[in-house]
Amino acid sequence: MKKKFQLGNIITISAAHLIHDFHSAFLAPILPLLIQKLGISLSLAGLLDVVRRLPSLLNPLVGILADKICVRYFIIIAPFITGLVMSLLGLAPTYAVLVIMLLVAGISSTLFHVPAPVMIKNIAGKRIGKGMSFYMVGGELARTLGPLIITTAVSWWGLEGTFRLIPISLAASIVLYIRLKNIKLSEEQLKQKKKSHPGATFKKLLPFFLTVSGILFFRAAIKSSLTIFLPTYLSDKGESFFFAGISLSILQFSGAAGTFLAGSISDKIGRKPTLLTISILNPILMWLFIVFNSGILMLPILLMMGFILFASGPVLLALVQDTNSEHPAFVNGIYMTINFVMGSLLVLLIGILGDSIGLQTTYKICATLSVGTIPFVLLLPSHKSSKERI
Repeated sequence: MKKKFQLGNIITISAAHLIHDFHSAFLAPILPLLIQKLGISLSLAGLLDVVRRLPSLLNPLVGILADKICVRYFIIIAPFITGLVMSLLGLAPTYAVLVIMLLVAGISSTLFHVPAPVMIKNIAGKRIGKGMSFYMVGGELARTLGPLIITTAVSWWGLEGTFRLIPISLAASIVLYIRLKNIKLSEEQLKQKKKSHPGATFKKLLPFFLTVSGILFFRAAIKSSLTIFLPTYLSDKGESFFFAGISLSILQFSGAAGTFLAGSISDKIGRKPTLLTISILNPILMWLFIVFNSGILMLPILLMMGFILFASGPVLLALVQDTNSEHPAFVNGIYMTINFVMGSLLVLLIGILGDSIGLQTTYKICATLSVGTIPFVLLLPSHKSSKERI
């Protein structure tokens, strides 16, 4: 495996991540308008994000495929497919059509996100945490820019006029083809014969997966409540549609800074201490936001909260790649499936609670639940990375 940190190639893949997730971020900002247009409840609104991520259940199968063949073209075409569908959401005439559109976008997202981190691992040398930070910052910047662009587009053209954004995704895939067509995984990764069945890998890593499941579940209490329902929460409190969308962009922008730094920090001090610090700070900052969710103090709290909340992303991805498995895409697929299941459970729970007791009380419950991340982080091994080949 190449030891050199290939900065140029890593930036290219990170840019692909930005372009893809830029369009995926359209749903949350326009959710209040979709709720109004289609007359749906918060529970059904929360289900939309679950539907969009439902194809994540196929991640392990896509991972097995990615371990056997070159799938860089999935990464190239996915931004166009996702961008096409997400730019047409405002034209959906019924809830059922909206569900189908989001399902297609979810399939496209799966084809992108499973192989991409493995490509990063293969060109990051020994600095996997740093590589994952570059990769994740692309996604967080996308979720910063996405709300800004879709909010501006709706302001200019209305909810049903956002189809005018489609040429952006088409141009993006053309550029990605030119830039990514020559990027290859290491020869060792592409040609090595697998010494074990993926099932054996899963069985050996089961304790690790269970621990990560606990971390992802309790982390999702805050992450899902903010990334999906923050614009709706602020709109319910009387803030304007534009301000609600901008607040989400502020959260995501600070999250990009957190993701950029966290991976490199975890390379130096270890994954466990980094995650433990994040897990302690998250509920504290969430409670501060609940208390000061209006006025001048809200914005700096959002900045701090985004920085800490999203910092765990590259650390967890690096932790997954530290397993050094012979089936890295399969292991990454398992991780993404767990992430989907845990996040989806919390999105549905938050939607149901929001309908019955209101989002304000629901946010308080989420802040309390997030403390549960701490004991699962303590179960992680203390060394920086796993050197054992599984």
